[in-house]
Amino acid sequence: MSSQLKLDRIDVKILAELQRNGRITNVELAELVALSPSPCLMRVKKLQQAGYITGYTAQIDVAKLGDTLTVFTEFTLKNHRQIDFARFQEALEKVDSCVECHLVSGGYDYLAKFVCASITDYQNIIEALIDRGVGIDKYFSFVVMKTPFVKNQIPLTRLFGDRVG
Repeated sequence: MSSQLKLDRIDVKILAELQRNGRITNVELAELVALSPSPCLMRVKKLQQAGYITGYTAQIDVAKLGDTLTVFTEFTLKNHRQIDFARFQEALEKVDSCVECHLVSGGYDYLAKFVCASITDYQNIIEALIDRGVGIDKYFSFVVMKTPFVKNQIPLTRLFGDRVG
């Protein structure tokens, strides 16, 4: 379906509310965005079909499951051809413990987030990447000591509220 759907303020409100609570009923959602249920449901379906809503997930409190280690890692690649970026990204995507990967500007090429069982687990992952020859020139690791907060919602109405409809 077309991702060129023209969004208005109500669409952005719908996205913001669903981001906050993906399990909200259509009736509750309609009330929050000042629509009747039927048009609200039609808009949600259009947003899904257009690819604005990519899925619904549960947010898990991993700390309740046991101890983990979160590490942010800066990677610099040896070469900077498109094939080098693609090879590195493909290798990193296959690492289950790598939960985020960002191509960035600045003093290094990638910033990745790993959630591992231990420092030994992390070390084994990095050594395996190096052994696979995926083009890593150097890397720097930053072990998270504490996470004061995590925001799982993007401020959609603040970012896009004035730019739509």
